[in-house]
Amino acid sequence: MFEVIDTGIAPSSGPINDCVRAGQHVWLVVVAEDPKTGAIVDGDIEAQTHQALSNLKQAITAAGGALTNIVQVQIFLIDSADAPGMNRVYAQFFDTKPYPIRATVVVKELLAKGLRIEITATAVVG
Repeated sequence: MFEVIDTGIAPSSGPINDCVRAGQHVWLVVVAEDPKTGAIVDGDIEAQTHQALSNLKQAITAAGGALTNIVQVQIFLIDSADAPGMNRVYAQFFDTKPYPIRATVVVKELLAKGLRIEITATAVVG
C-alpha cells in the first residue's frame, strides 16, 4: 500500500493524488498552478516552469526529501519551441550533480486550459 502525502498544494479536482509514498519511493506530479488557489499561472513557459518546479520542491519537501532525492523527471510540453525556456529554469532548480534522468515529451495538449507544462517525478527518500 502507499501513503498519500499532504503537500499543502491545492488538491486536484480529478480523482488523483499529487504525491504518494511507498517505503522510500515517492511519486509526484505537478503543474504550473498557484499552490493556494489551484489556478493555472498565466505567463510564458519560463513563468510556468518556475511555478511547476517550485511546486515540485514544495511537494518533495512535504514527503521528507529534497530535489536532490529526485531520480527521474518526465516533462510534458505543448510546444517544442518551449524547450529552451524550460531548460533555463530547470537548470536553476537542478543545479547539483548527479542530475536525475529526464525525458521531455511534446504533446498535443494538456487538460487545463492555458497550461504549457506538466511534470512527473520519482524520488528515493530516506
